Amino acid sequence: MRVNLKYRKVAAIGAGMTPFRRRFLETPQELAWEASRKALEEANLELKDIDCVVIGSAPDAFDGVHMKGEYLAHGSGGTGRPVSRVFVGGATGVMTAISAWYHVASGMCKKVLAVAEEKMSPGRPHPQAVFRYIWDPITEKPLNPNLIWIFAMEMHRYMHVNNVSKEEIALVSVKNKRNASVNPYAQLGGEITVDDVLRSEVLVWPVQLLDVSPVSDGAAAMVMVDGDVARRYTDTPVWIEGVGWTLDNTTWPNRELAYPRYLENAARMAYKMAGVERPQKEVDVVEPYDPFDYKELHHLEGLLLARKGEAPALLKEGFFDKDGDIPSSPSGGLLGVGNPIAAAGLMKVISIYWQLKGTADKMQVKRPVHTGVAQAWGDLMQASTVIVMRN
Repeated sequence: MRVNLKYRKVAAIGAGMTPFRRRFLETPQELAWEASRKALEEANLELKDIDCVVIGSAPDAFDGVHMKGEYLAHGSGGTGRPVSRVFVGGATGVMTAISAWYHVASGMCKKVLAVAEEKMSPGRPHPQAVFRYIWDPITEKPLNPNLIWIFAMEMHRYMHVNNVSKEEIALVSVKNKRNASVNPYAQLGGEITVDDVLRSEVLVWPVQLLDVSPVSDGAAAMVMVDGDVARRYTDTPVWIEGVGWTLDNTTWPNRELAYPRYLENAARMAYKMAGVERPQKEVDVVEPYDPFDYKELHHLEGLLLARKGEAPALLKEGFFDKDGDIPSSPSGGLLGVGNPIAAAGLMKVISIYWQLKGTADKMQVKRPVHTGVAQAWGDLMQASTVIVMRN
């Protein structure tokens, strides 16, 4: 049953991105404006038409500045109008779109510019150093963990519980880099094989170099407007039909890591709002968050698009290929396009927007699409954000 809530209908009418690259010379503000300018152009709007701005960005230390929402406001068109910043780690990009949705749905704003930016390259000696201070000082810090270290634990648990092989997981990286090879914004698109993944450098077993998305700089932006406004500017609005988000506890060592319960909760919230009762039958295209190849499988199950432990078999059968039953990451995902954290999540939403609008060019999936889902994930394996869109 569709949930009968009193909120304004919201449509996406414009989107823009910078390419994703290992290192840009442009400042974070310049990257944010380049994406914003493209989104405004597609929406047939000027900056003066925007009522509110929502900014999404991950830890301040990536860009080397604090109060990054205020810092990015100028490059995001935020001067002289209401501005807010959201941050939930890797889940930030989709949360940026969700925040823009409720700015409009609430009736507060008619036209909102949502901007997500990340410039990871200033992190020295490596962006991993930024995460040095996210650990519990008593129970975790003495072990000197890093993010790849704990995601390796999660990957190993997923493999063990579901009897999944490295070869099966590597197919995600192969698929996504192939999809990214026709994406003009992509950092690492190309043709690789399962053997290439298995022969790549071991980082923390079972995670290898080609299991992981790259360090990236980039920005993305979308324009969301009130339903009454949308038809004035476009004949092809894409409607935001459902949103969901969940935050689990920080004590990840005490949780079952083989299944993302936080994502299932967020997905059920979004599906209920959108009236989606049978996700595997009703969702036509999906962009799950894939900073690691195993995470796409993990998240497809949490999104209820595959039963627990069955995503690898469906992937092998071609179910999630670009010409499959539910194309997954047709953009190329984070593994192929890149992973400027907040911008990567909003890129996922933009990919679904372009698919539903029919303007994804060489990335367009083969089958007709009417309902799409984008999802992101972050913090200590605890946060997830989900958005359901229809044309």
